[in-house]
Amino acid sequence: MHRVRLLAFALALTASPAAAQEVMNASTAQKFVAGKHFSYSCFDGTEGSGRIFTDGSASGTIRPGGQGELRHMRVPAGTLFVQGERICANLRGLPFQPCFNVTKLSETSFRGAVSGIGFMYCEFDRGSTTQVARRRAPQLMLRGSLAGAMPAVP
Repeated sequence: MHRVRLLAFALALTASPAAAQEVMNASTAQKFVAGKHFSYSCFDGTEGSGRIFTDGSASGTIRPGGQGELRHMRVPAGTLFVQGERICANLRGLPFQPCFNVTKLSETSFRGAVSGIGFMYCEFDRGSTTQVARRRAPQLMLRGSLAGAMPAVP
């Protein structure tokens, strides 16, 4: 089960948004995706959001199967990489090294499917404004002479 989640997360983070059912090569996909934030939903109901970095690392959220609590996941540098004209992933615990077919669906969305297993896919959208997780900064307390001079920040 954990391996399926890792594969879904890698799939979710490896595809790159594109336009009008255009298959993208690795170079085009990298340029389209690197450093950008997107939300995703997968064939099995898994959903979340995240960002892929130029060093092949990724960080984001995942809700496996679309149920339960949202989890934060991070994969280290080099996890996602270019192999020839494909984007691939090196995921600990998987018995194989998956590579992905990346298809541009629009100027802000794409589909990433495991090569050879087309029904295992995730769709990604850069345009989503849904906030999946948020961290609130702690409130600062002023002491001494500044305490009465500055208004409290909510």
